[in-house]
Amino acid sequence: MAVRATRLRRLRIQRAVQAATVALGLTVIAATLTFAVRKEVTLVLGESAAPMTTMSSSVAEFLETTGVPLSVGLQIEPPPATSLADGMTVVVSPPPGLPEAALSATVTSEGVGVWVMERTGTGPNGKAAPAPGVATASAVGVGQDPVVAVRAVVHGDVRDVLTNAPSTGSLLSAMGITTDADDRVAPSPDTPLHHGATITVDRVEIVTRRVEVPIPFDVETTYSEQMLPGQLDVDRPGRDGLRERQLRVTYVNGRPFSREVLSTTVLRRPVDEVRVSGPYSMYDGTPTEPGTGATTQQGLATWYDPPWSGLSAAHPWLPFGTLVAVTDVATGRSVTVTIDDRGPFAPGRIIDLSPEAFSTLAPLGRGILRVSISW
Repeated sequence: MAVRATRLRRLRIQRAVQAATVALGLTVIAATLTFAVRKEVTLVLGESAAPMTTMSSSVAEFLETTGVPLSVGLQIEPPPATSLADGMTVVVSPPPGLPEAALSATVTSEGVGVWVMERTGTGPNGKAAPAPGVATASAVGVGQDPVVAVRAVVHGDVRDVLTNAPSTGSLLSAMGITTDADDRVAPSPDTPLHHGATITVDRVEIVTRRVEVPIPFDVETTYSEQMLPGQLDVDRPGRDGLRERQLRVTYVNGRPFSREVLSTTVLRRPVDEVRVSGPYSMYDGTPTEPGTGATTQQGLATWYDPPWSGLSAAHPWLPFGTLVAVTDVATGRSVTVTIDDRGPFAPGRIIDLSPEAFSTLAPLGRGILRVSISW
């Protein structure tokens, strides 16, 4: 017997309603079970805190899923074996003896990212033995991120750390260290970290400064045989000049490292002091030039005819017996003479040579030579 179309349609509608009711019931049951095991937990890691949602059954499982490094001697409260409850606060602190700031991490509602724990020099974590509720210390991996021990020398301050940072840059970021274009980071920020690596961060500051520097004045002394030995007249006092220098100074970690002169401008030229002095007596003399302290001179040399022979010379102030090397600037010829007289007294002339000494450098007919002398 044929089934009417209206009845067939009614049967199909009933079956669809039944299927939808079953599906809805299963969804409600699943949601109920999910809400029953889902927990809202606050994670406090070092000085960072964040609310998280988890389905973990214990503190240990919760910390493992969120990426907290249980393998580096951290203090866990409540202990890792504690059953996790909704509304619980889990506090993760550095090992005993270390300050809260020794542990830093990026904590978000998604879990813990890169973390860093500073160490002391008395062991892996600066403690003799773990306290109750403290995870054991060992340099093993946490999830997929291996724990490495590295040394960070930051602005000259040495800091030994344990971290799961994959690179130099991520380690510095986790430590809260920012750099600018002038700072030096070695190795480069994208370098992968490895156990025992040393990362150096130098703070570099480049500044431009202007400083004023005095220009010492020179002393021009003319000797006169008309004046008594030891008599000195200052015809014109000297005055220092002044120059301005623009410097580029580089500081590394707060200490001067290098200095470069960018420009120099003379603000005031020096004024030479002009003196007139009597010759020193044969019993006196000074081994350095009066007013400058020099032991060399350049000027004119003449010859005269002393009442004795030999390689001798006259000089206004060098002590008698001083050996002086006299060099002809034009030819490079040189002779060594002994000072045993006073003179010359004409402006620009610095030494009178005996005929024997002068002829060693040039014919006597030259009369005058430009020389340099040293003693």
